[in-house]
Amino acid sequence: MTMTDKTMVDDGADGGVDPSRTPAGLALSLEDGLVDQLMAQVRAGGVELLGEGGVIAGLTKKLLERALDEELTEHLGYERGDPAGRGSGNSRNGTTPKRVLTELGAVDLEVPRDRNASFEPTIVPKGATRLPRFNEAIIGLYAGGMTTRDIKKALKRLYGIDVSPDLISRVTDGVVEELREWQNRPLDAVYPIMYIDALVIKVRTGGTVINRPAYLAVGVDVAGRKHVLGVWLGDGGEGAKFWLAVLTELKARGVADVLIVCYDGLKGLPDAIEATWPSASVQTCVVHLIRASLRYCSWKDRKTVVGALKPIYTAVSAEAAADALDTFELEHGDRYPAIVALWRAAWERFTP
Repeated sequence: MTMTDKTMVDDGADGGVDPSRTPAGLALSLEDGLVDQLMAQVRAGGVELLGEGGVIAGLTKKLLERALDEELTEHLGYERGDPAGRGSGNSRNGTTPKRVLTELGAVDLEVPRDRNASFEPTIVPKGATRLPRFNEAIIGLYAGGMTTRDIKKALKRLYGIDVSPDLISRVTDGVVEELREWQNRPLDAVYPIMYIDALVIKVRTGGTVINRPAYLAVGVDVAGRKHVLGVWLGDGGEGAKFWLAVLTELKARGVADVLIVCYDGLKGLPDAIEATWPSASVQTCVVHLIRASLRYCSWKDRKTVVGALKPIYTAVSAEAAADALDTFELEHGDRYPAIVALWRAAWERFTP
């Protein structure tokens, strides 16, 4: 079955998809009468729709408890009340109350247990007091630059939940630890292609938002898959000296060689690349060359100039590309000599 951005469920009959079993279909399959009853209670003020103790939290509780009971049934190997369970050596043994924090608010569950204490639920694991989506909500607020105190207030406002600053710190600290592990993970010995570039991003520092360069390295492995090898936050503008430190770190993490390193044309960067991997071919990024060319071009001529440059970077050989550049110079050199000079200056790094 082909998966799309929508979760689909195979009906198991003819390989097709049963629309009634998609998430939207499951929601629509709820009896309208039940929904009407619940909404009547909400309108009457008897219950809340959202928040702790609300209708949606109550439905979440029922669904989670039903799912946990199904998990226990699978673990035991027989249905509730089935005589086949007699003498099996294990059986249901009541429930344990547990409060978990979800993205919909706090939910009080009755978690089923077995007599042998061998049941390990996966939907709400033992010892877990928060569902993953709740952690994601905290991380999202943290990534937006909010302080621990701001996150605490936001959770209270959004979900009606009081959480301690220590809990928020544990969640965010866990992400920081994962980031450190990711940043220092071993890398492949060889990457056929590596792209390196810097992006200017906004960073909150000391209560103010400033622009900082984020140095990015993307490697293409021998199977053709792209991997983000690392992201490094710089102090000022993009510089070859900082890149040398980044490339040295990549080599220390196991990258012994790279066949082609594609860069943006930054002065001094080819020397840093060749100092790290002497046998690597340094390739100027064509997209950066085109963007740089358009800086010398009037707006009304952009479409014409882009079309005239295309035969250069799509040529089948270096000789054919040189001929295409000569043609471009004959046709547009008088009006745009800076574009011609740009491509000729980058030619040695462009042609490999």
